[in-house]
Amino acid sequence: MLNKKATCAPTNTSPKDTGFGYTMSVIGGKYKMTILHLLAENKVLRHNELYRKIGTISYKSLSLMLKELINDDIIVRTEFSQVPPRVEYSLTKRGETLIPILYAICDWGEKNRKTTTI
Repeated sequence: MLNKKATCAPTNTSPKDTGFGYTMSVIGGKYKMTILHLLAENKVLRHNELYRKIGTISYKSLSLMLKELINDDIIVRTEFSQVPPRVEYSLTKRGETLIPILYAICDWGEKNRKTTTI
């Protein structure tokens, strides 16, 4: 098991320079975890499919999140030479390794969130 104290928050180290900080920069943001979850569940999605499934994101924000995830080698963009043009997004092998972490975060949230009673 990892020494969490030494690896997650070393003394005199900026949080952005740690593994934790890097992970949060990759999955942080309002929609990145949602995009990753949708790709994990559906395997391959097109831009408009992601847009419709998320429902509350602008085209510009979705494009920005997708570009960031591509630059971090978490998702891959596949272009097909056809008319009309078709582009699909899917997880990379590296991106697939994040999915158990996302599910663990989800499980923790389900177990620990406060439920409201009316």
